[in-house]
Amino acid sequence: MSTGQGASLNSFLPFVSSSLWNKDISASPVDPNSAAIINFIGPTVGMHADFGSGLYQGSMIGIPYSVVGRTQVPVNINFTAYGDESDPGPMPLPADAQIEGGPNPTGGDRHVLVLDNDNCFLYELFTAVPNGNGSWNADSAAVWDLLSDANAQRPWRWTSADAAGLPIFPGLVRYDEVAAGQIPHAIRFTLPASQAAVVLPATHWASNSTNANAPPMGMRLRLKASYDISGFSANLQVILTAMKKYGLIMADNGSAMYISGAPDSRWDNDDLHNLGQVPASAFEVIQMNQVYTASNVPQGAAPSIASFTATPSSVSSGGSVTLSWSVNHASYVIVSPQAGAVRSTSVTVQPGQTTTYTLYATNEFGRSTAAVTVNVH
Repeated sequence: MSTGQGASLNSFLPFVSSSLWNKDISASPVDPNSAAIINFIGPTVGMHADFGSGLYQGSMIGIPYSVVGRTQVPVNINFTAYGDESDPGPMPLPADAQIEGGPNPTGGDRHVLVLDNDNCFLYELFTAVPNGNGSWNADSAAVWDLLSDANAQRPWRWTSADAAGLPIFPGLVRYDEVAAGQIPHAIRFTLPASQAAVVLPATHWASNSTNANAPPMGMRLRLKASYDISGFSANLQVILTAMKKYGLIMADNGSAMYISGAPDSRWDNDDLHNLGQVPASAFEVIQMNQVYTASNVPQGAAPSIASFTATPSSVSSGGSVTLSWSVNHASYVIVSPQAGAVRSTSVTVQPGQTTTYTLYATNEFGRSTAAVTVNVH
């Protein structure tokens, strides 16, 4: 991946090919309740591109992202709401990372998305506010391993920076993909009402409704193969073709049939408005083989931490210490402070003062922690 704000991924595709985000669903069966769900959404509701070029009412149009390299220093994250369901810092967030709603964001979701091109992790924050010391405040934050399948990374019923417990970035429409002629993944979209239920890859709901016709988070829509897209521009045909092959994944409560994308000066806003000609009735719901509610959410064991040690356990200020661990059944691990998300079974830190390090091991059933203190003399 190139580095910078809105940088090109140079054809890098987040998550492995078997990920549900990257699954070809063009031949998947239609859900038996598809017609009722589309009727609940509103069959005449037109699609809307919630992204574009320039500013609207002083804010960029879409959800921005940044790509950083190995020189980006990890910074602390201070949680203001959902810290118990968030991944702790540090995270390699630049002080000038673009915030959704910028350049002068006020309310709204204030998402911040940062990809690390050196370690291939994605960091996403909700209601993000930068502090003068380089740290960030956020209601919630999640780390995503871009080399994993990401189908069950969040613990069941945990949120992420998105209401559905999903990553945001993999579902964005990006200009570099459209210009290359192919969007090889599903697209994020929102609806105003949902059910208190999920289908994978979603793991969290944001509703109390038990209406069987209300969409569960993670529900996938597919543009019907018979829908004629020949009258649309070449760029819109790329987007609509992706909707036929990979579909849309419901990720949040919001405006009806709004699809998400990254802002880019190369978008033609007038052309994007033509997507409004595509009604909800042009879509069908992909069969939901397993819908999870509070009554049947999968249960299991959180990771087990066999050991977490520091060698040496006492050093002079700035001395090197190797933190090592043995963990079973973890999807990912984070060491805080200083290290952050890591894939190995050890990491080197250099504490400037006596520091207690915490190992966070997470899988789809929960999180386990262990701590070790390094004395600095």
